Amino acid sequence: MKKISLIAMALLLSTIASSKVSYKFRITLADKKCTEYSLNKPEKFLSEKSLERRAKQKLAVDSTDIPVCGQYIKAIRSTGAQVLVTSKWNNTVTVSCADSMLVKKLIKLPFVSGVELVWRGEERAMSSDAARKDSVTNKMERTENFYGKAFRQIEIHNGQKLHQAGFRGEGMTVAIIDGGYKNANKLAALKSIKLLGTRDFVQPNSDIYEENSHGMMVLSCMASNAPFSIVGTAPEASYWLLRSEDIDSESLVEQDYWAAAVEFADSVGVDVVNTSLGYQKFDDTSKNYNYQDLDGRKAMISRSAGMAADKGMVVVCSAGNEGRNSWKKITPPADAFNVITVGAIDSELLLAPFSSVGNTTDNRVKPDVSAIGQKTSLLRTNGEIGNANGTSFSAPTFCGLLTCLWQSCPELTAKQLIELVRHSCDNSATPNNVYGYGIPDVYKAYRTVHPEVANQ
Repeated sequence: MKKISLIAMALLLSTIASSKVSYKFRITLADKKCTEYSLNKPEKFLSEKSLERRAKQKLAVDSTDIPVCGQYIKAIRSTGAQVLVTSKWNNTVTVSCADSMLVKKLIKLPFVSGVELVWRGEERAMSSDAARKDSVTNKMERTENFYGKAFRQIEIHNGQKLHQAGFRGEGMTVAIIDGGYKNANKLAALKSIKLLGTRDFVQPNSDIYEENSHGMMVLSCMASNAPFSIVGTAPEASYWLLRSEDIDSESLVEQDYWAAAVEFADSVGVDVVNTSLGYQKFDDTSKNYNYQDLDGRKAMISRSAGMAADKGMVVVCSAGNEGRNSWKKITPPADAFNVITVGAIDSELLLAPFSSVGNTTDNRVKPDVSAIGQKTSLLRTNGEIGNANGTSFSAPTFCGLLTCLWQSCPELTAKQLIELVRHSCDNSATPNNVYGYGIPDVYKAYRTVHPEVANQ
């Protein structure tokens, strides 16, 4: 029997809504029977780089890699719904419409197994941040240290030794999935970034450099390259900047955008994904997660993050900033399987009080590792160096070093790299739900794989 969410059912029984209100639904499909693609010709839907990554790790292309059936999408459009994004891994289509009654037509389609309301509200032409203009000065204080003010957050992981050994991210591809990259194209410390492209899954026609600044600050932790002022953890890596977060609301549809973004990252051959996002409370409170939902499967974003390693990518995500709040726990996708979840510590290696704690419902250790997330050195939208608090910044700080580590050990699979990182930590023998496995030593990890390397 076809299923429909309680909220969608309530909409069917409600009075006619204001014409300004629109709705977004996640349609789950029953199969991919009418696909025009074949597993024998994966080059039709995956890039050469993506296929090379799979082949290197001996990962087979499977049915989840097959795109959503084009005939099904055409039939969904014929109902009057606007298709926003699709997810081949989850076999879903996310649509927008002005009439909630359209859900009746959608649920009757023979290939549809479920429909869920994932957003309700008024559409905006641009985000509330987009109209705000920030002046760019690019004034940066010089120090006597090559890494500038970012040295401590690299030093605690022995990252400078990995860099000195010649591993600064060159040849590796990183995708950042975030909420906007305000002024990232105007900042002197980011002028040498190897940018492969941008993509906005929330508002495809927007300029991500005029949106929220959160993603730019995340990017600066990794890609800054202003010697003696600020140098990030992977300054020579190549980057995709992807937007999935709508800062004007908190709703399930953002997870649909994220799923589309990580699948795009996979298709273009990304190696490592950083996502400093987390979800627990929503504008529609009936969708809020509880502790029992932290199983790596309940949230769509967690399911998608967990699948990334099966495709040969490593996802690094922030643990969450709920330590001082009543929730306290990690926030999805931090509960996902086969990801590196990063908690926050200060420069004295003590837990940042806001950092979310674990474990997952099924008692997996979370966070996995800890990195500096209190007074993290990063860029402001004016191009000057500042500090910010949050696991949003401990995650990319470590993500860059993990990227360099993988560059140094290209023979490892994604899952082998994750295990190597965990075992390189200072608390690996007795992991807990506060620091996880502890503070990783990426140079130690490198030497574990390559013991022939002389001590430096």
